[in-house]
Amino acid sequence: MVTWFAGLFYLPRLFVYHAQCEDQPGNERFKIMERKLYYGIMTPGAVLTVVFGTWLWLGYGFSGDWLYAKLVLVSVLIFYHYYCGKFVTAFKNDANRHGHVFYRWFNEFPVLILFVVVMLVVIKPDVTALVTESFR
Repeated sequence: MVTWFAGLFYLPRLFVYHAQCEDQPGNERFKIMERKLYYGIMTPGAVLTVVFGTWLWLGYGFSGDWLYAKLVLVSVLIFYHYYCGKFVTAFKNDANRHGHVFYRWFNEFPVLILFVVVMLVVIKPDVTALVTESFR
């Protein structure tokens, strides 16, 4: 999980620098770094995280609304991972359409998700009660 999250934090930062890069050798260097990070570190880390997370869930029988909220957030992170892959491909094909400011904001998203996931795991709130009370 640590390698996956390290990649989720670092790859968008590479996008920031790549979007600012103006020389061809730098562009080629960023393409290599992004490709190796995404395919060599992040994707295997994501697959292992999902496999071992599922194994823990089914093996130990964790349950509760907090777990389902966490699973939804992990699904969002899997989509974010996929979306990062789209940007890797866009940069590879010299088809990037976003500036460095976009990627700076894009870089903050997994931090917010990680914070909420950690809070769900540590506190284990009754999510149904929280949602029900907020609508009263």
